[in-house]
Amino acid sequence: MEIREYTEDDRDTVVRMRKLAFASTGEPPEKLLTPGTFGVLAHEGGHALGSLLINDFAQHFGGRPVPMGGIGGVVVDPHARGRGVASALVDTALRRMREQGQALSVLYPTVPALYRGRGWERAGVLERMTFPMDRLLMSPKATHRLATRRATKADLPDIHAAYLALAATVDGLLDRHEPTFQPEKLLDLDVATVVHDADGVLRGYLTADRLKEGLKVHDLVGADLDAQLTLLAELTSWAGVLDKVDLRVLDPAFTGLLTSQAVRFDMSTNQWLLRVVDLPAAVAARGWPNAAGLKGGAVDLDVVDEHAPWHAGRHRLVVDDGEVWLEPGGSGTVTLQARALGPWFTGVQSTHALRRAGLLTGDAPLLDQLVAAPGTPRLADFF
Repeated sequence: MEIREYTEDDRDTVVRMRKLAFASTGEPPEKLLTPGTFGVLAHEGGHALGSLLINDFAQHFGGRPVPMGGIGGVVVDPHARGRGVASALVDTALRRMREQGQALSVLYPTVPALYRGRGWERAGVLERMTFPMDRLLMSPKATHRLATRRATKADLPDIHAAYLALAATVDGLLDRHEPTFQPEKLLDLDVATVVHDADGVLRGYLTADRLKEGLKVHDLVGADLDAQLTLLAELTSWAGVLDKVDLRVLDPAFTGLLTSQAVRFDMSTNQWLLRVVDLPAAVAARGWPNAAGLKGGAVDLDVVDEHAPWHAGRHRLVVDDGEVWLEPGGSGTVTLQARALGPWFTGVQSTHALRRAGLLTGDAPLLDQLVAAPGTPRLADFF
């Protein structure tokens, strides 16, 4: 079996395998590869065995974007299953992501055992709320309702800035950088509304698509309460026209405006797995806001990671004068399995939980003090 980078010449083959794997019925993409993506194909004797795609992302932790490879479209042709094709593809992806400087990797698993066996572990959620449109009439009203209008191309930089201002405060959200994300596509959506003050300063935005079954909201981002409630009022205007709203949750604080009003709702959750691809690089890139309040110290780590040998072994995590870094060496007092790195790094699990799960040995209160995550990490993009 050989693995190589795939090209547009492989489009029909990869699309066929994806259709079999995911039962897709829509129109196939015009291009197999888009800017910011990289794909690999396993083949043998001229026959394709499987493929996967890596997206070039960056994910916020501690207020800073950390380069991340988003893995999607992992498929193995039916005749090739059970031969280690998926494992070989994932191992190749790990090496490739490290070469590209992607210190983290995230995926939405269909076969969790495969990825957990190679160091990925549950680290956060993507949530959507669905609720009856008429119940929005009970929602609170803005004290000072702001002006709204349809977004234009000139608004795109300010829209992205508004999103980033939120993303920097919610661990897990992507920075949606170009070229992986193409801002102008926002203007093709059915609803693309900006809210602004009397001086024309953008305070938030709303994007959505009008579907037969209801309104599918992609982003609702407001810099403050009045901006959020003004956009909520636009949703309310659909009452009597559509039956329900399907809202992607970016800001968990906003959902409180709805649920505190006893709105009946259903929550759907996609759990995603994260893996630390390069621990020193991940530590260097992450924000550590809690480090400023610590007196300093160090933890001697022994990382056990057979699939990423470049960062396996002994390291010392050092905290000094608000800075955090990882250096080689130390006594290896605390042992971390590969699957422990992601839950600790994101703050979704404490060292106590990791110890009970058999993924960590030793006592390391400094690790918990550093992350002290304020909430469950979340994504707002599916790939």
